[in-house]
Amino acid sequence: MANIIRIAAALLIDPQGRTLLVRKHGTEAFMQPGGKIDAGETPVQALVRELHEELGLAIDPDQARYLGQFSAPAANEPGFVVQAELFRVDSAATVTPAAEIEEVQWLAADQTATLPLAPLTRDLILPLYREAVSAPH
Repeated sequence: MANIIRIAAALLIDPQGRTLLVRKHGTEAFMQPGGKIDAGETPVQALVRELHEELGLAIDPDQARYLGQFSAPAANEPGFVVQAELFRVDSAATVTPAAEIEEVQWLAADQTATLPLAPLTRDLILPLYREAVSAPH
């Protein structure tokens, strides 16, 4: 059985349709904002807490639309698999890197990411995001 890290992650989308990627202190890979789900927390509660801690973002849990569960090798913990409960959050609020976040980067759907990306972001979430924003409304 693989070592699993359970997280809640946000596909955070701004009014221009860009998505936010974050990089933690001392790491190279960019990934979705979010973090580990604490004992007794629901995924959406963890998401609300993490977005507030990491980006100073106050979201209403009802704003978060559940997209599904995704798994991939963890970017920063070799031998671990990250299992993400992914939510789409549309927000026009300004984000401010805080807590362990060192850098934030907005990425447009048609922009090729030249940044190093976490496997989950690169292989699963960005393709889903590009499909979501290019889909006819």
